[in-house]
Amino acid sequence: MAREALSRREPASLDLSGRQVQVRVRKVRGARRMTLRIDAAEDAVDLTLPRWVSVAEGLRFAESKRDWLERRLDALPPRVRFECGARVPLHGETHRIRHDASALPMVWRAGQEIRVGGPARDVAARIEAWIKAEAKRALERRAAEKAALLDLAPPAVRLRDTRSLWGSCSPAGHLSFTWRLLLAPEIVFDYVVAHEVAHLKHMNHGKRFWSLVERLTPDADGARDWLRREGARLHRYG
Repeated sequence: MAREALSRREPASLDLSGRQVQVRVRKVRGARRMTLRIDAAEDAVDLTLPRWVSVAEGLRFAESKRDWLERRLDALPPRVRFECGARVPLHGETHRIRHDASALPMVWRAGQEIRVGGPARDVAARIEAWIKAEAKRALERRAAEKAALLDLAPPAVRLRDTRSLWGSCSPAGHLSFTWRLLLAPEIVFDYVVAHEVAHLKHMNHGKRFWSLVERLTPDADGARDWLRREGARLHRYG
């Protein structure tokens, strides 16, 4: 059964076939209906409510959708930790993590392997830090290339680990991306960068914006389709 949080620190939860799943409740001023979303990174449920709906009513709504929630959670890809022997994609190509305790405490790529030296306890942290650094460099380079096509200066690029957005463009022209894009296929990486760079010209999703996106990336439709089908998989790494 669902139960309401007793305090702000105690999240609501839902018992799904003996599995306790966290339910994060959020009231949104502009929301017109109750919505549920699976957080693939945390194996949690996000429940969004209009301001006039009580938390208790929202949890009853979540309870009524338990079959749907169970199917969605069961359909999530298995988690892949950054550990020795794990297979991790870089630009969509599979690489195996190989640990060498005798090597210097650093990370490098060798063919289809990601090699990491130093103590075994540091493997996960070193791999994630390395992927983030590689993502930052690749995103900055690609954003600068796309911006140059529009006669724009290279934009500032920031890394995030957002759950619902792959990238964003601020009114000041600063671009933010999830570092997990480095794991995605090249067409997806290229599309998301092109999408945000296009916002430097058009801060909307009108016809001129989409026309510009099509100019900046070769397969926008294919990339969007991949994100719809496989995007949740990117949040299962790490």
